[in-house]
Amino acid sequence: MEKASEMASGGALVLFSGGQDSTVCLAWALARYPRVETIGFDYGQRHAVELAQRTVVIEAVRAAFPPWGRALGPDHLLALPELARISETALTRETEIALTEAGLPSTFVPGRNLLFLTYAAALAYRRGLAMLVAGVCETDYSGYPDCRAATMRAQEEAISLGLDREITIETPLMHLDKAATWALAQSLGGTALVELIREHTHTCYLGDREHRHAWGYGCGHCPACELRARGWYSWRDHESEQSLR
Repeated sequence: MEKASEMASGGALVLFSGGQDSTVCLAWALARYPRVETIGFDYGQRHAVELAQRTVVIEAVRAAFPPWGRALGPDHLLALPELARISETALTRETEIALTEAGLPSTFVPGRNLLFLTYAAALAYRRGLAMLVAGVCETDYSGYPDCRAATMRAQEEAISLGLDREITIETPLMHLDKAATWALAQSLGGTALVELIREHTHTCYLGDREHRHAWGYGCGHCPACELRARGWYSWRDHESEQSLR
């Protein structure tokens, strides 16, 4: 098996949705690798506005952080329409966001992350990239089984075996809650990155970009907005406490 260290580029491919988590992961990768590319997926998601925000965020990163801009290579967008066709979820249908009989949120799209990583690995193979960077998290992952560390390690092994090339799946947010994710953004890019995330990224499941909150745009009441808001206020409270010491 060809090792990642033996690949020419030493670069990374970031699974980039245009949301808060994937933007922090993009910054994390740009701070570490000399070459970074991005990949996104149009799978018929209900919050398709995130697809438009992807390019906005990427250009904002290039403008605000010139050294990162020089390392940031092509963006790739793949269409996976069959995923929406076979999914009956609140992210691919106009249905209520609630817990299902299986005890999982109705926003869970079965197989989504597994498919994303497989397609990303195929592209990384062609582009000579050894690292996949994904913003999955099991600390506040909403019950998604394909966001767990064990799932990522199993997927990493399967991909590496299937490609006969060592592919590493990096998950920098795996054990962070949303407050710690805001803190990581601050440590990576300072206030400029925090403001970029607030202004340009999109996380709201309902695709709301009309309502502006302290933490960014969104409906304010879907699970994604609630997590983002709770993390923002928790982080800001902690920052205020630190400044008083």
